[in-house]
Amino acid sequence: MIRKLLRRVFSKAPPKATPKHEPALIPVEKHRIRRESISQGARQTVARLQEHGHAAFVVGGAVRDLLAGIAPKDFDIATDATPEQVRGIFRRSRIIGRRFRIVHVMSGGETMEVSTFRAGNDVDSETDAHGRVLRDNVFGNVEEDAARRDFTINALYYNPADETITDYHHGVADLRQKTLRMIGDPRKRYREDPVRLLRAVRMAAKLGLAIDPAARAPIREMADLLENVPAARLFDEMLKLLLSGHAVECLRQLREEGLHHGLLPLLDVIMEQPLGERFVWLSLANTDARVNAGKRTSPGFLFATLLWHEVLAAWEARKQGGEPPIPALHVAMDEVLDIQGKKLAITRRIAADIKDIWILQPRLENRSGRRPLRVVEQPRFKAAYDFLLLRAESGEQDRELADWWRDFLEADTDTRLTMLAKGSPREMPEQKSARRRRRRRKSGEAASAPPDGDA
Repeated sequence: MIRKLLRRVFSKAPPKATPKHEPALIPVEKHRIRRESISQGARQTVARLQEHGHAAFVVGGAVRDLLAGIAPKDFDIATDATPEQVRGIFRRSRIIGRRFRIVHVMSGGETMEVSTFRAGNDVDSETDAHGRVLRDNVFGNVEEDAARRDFTINALYYNPADETITDYHHGVADLRQKTLRMIGDPRKRYREDPVRLLRAVRMAAKLGLAIDPAARAPIREMADLLENVPAARLFDEMLKLLLSGHAVECLRQLREEGLHHGLLPLLDVIMEQPLGERFVWLSLANTDARVNAGKRTSPGFLFATLLWHEVLAAWEARKQGGEPPIPALHVAMDEVLDIQGKKLAITRRIAADIKDIWILQPRLENRSGRRPLRVVEQPRFKAAYDFLLLRAESGEQDRELADWWRDFLEADTDTRLTMLAKGSPREMPEQKSARRRRRRRKSGEAASAPPDGDA
């Protein structure tokens, strides 16, 4: 509070008032979004707020996606009600957040995110040395709320009651013209929140938009601002990007804009290797196909594929240095994840999934005895098997190994036992050497033992 007061007193000029801007009120006949396109929970939440005398709209990405013909994943709501007022209206709700408090309203199986209109960033906003806004917990009106949003296509307000869209910054026109345009000065907006650099790429790839030249020009030169973003926020944004259903196009554009260095610093090294590049693109294409088909995806599996060839390189270097294969693999995994963890705060659960997939790869190559039966029982076996299939498809692993496991999994119990009785067609070199050491040890013990009856 004292800091804000001092800024008000000693600022050279008073904050400029937001210029009055008449929005376009677009009727349903022009935008074609019927209220039935909005989830029941979102419609009921907006209606309850309006019944209590508050302005309330479905906002942002849901409206944008509906206009683009994409089914929204969720429906966010903006209102002039304070978090406490929203909490008082809805029994099944809770206030969350520190930087800016929002309310989660539960309706049936849905959870709606309800936020209060926010004022624009001004001298009262707390920023760091680079201009990134750290704290701006200031409520405002709907016009100010629209002005502080990042892109014009995200500053759209849909009212289910009369099925109109309130458009302050020509977002509907920009979407129809396939243009991604920033609200306000792009350089200032990127400094306020550098994650917008990534959002620009993700939005353009997802919706097939061309980034407006004024918004695209500063991206490469301001990429270093991502160094100042908390690792947890970068990780969340990367998950959205990689699981958008357009990861291939997103990653290509990230590289074109020079942004990938601050996110996946190992990715350039991977892309320089023919096998590594093919493996990564196959993985991303596979993820896109699953997302677009409505199937489940695993962040652990995806990051395991993106970082695998760095693990392979570190593992091979340690084995050549004389370290035992499996301990060397564990050390290599930790090294790679530690390097990446400095940029992206990969959660412990996801890191554990990644390691489980990696550590099962050498075990999948060992088909002697009853080991395959034990491997199949591992919790992450299916993910590790899918990982093996990708390795075979990219040419990194022998196709014969993947085919053997496919036949083994499709076989009945008797057939599996027959396959195991035949033994593994090939073994890893370290497995063969270990077997030879065991044989030598046993023969030496037999030579020193006394003949039968002479004990």
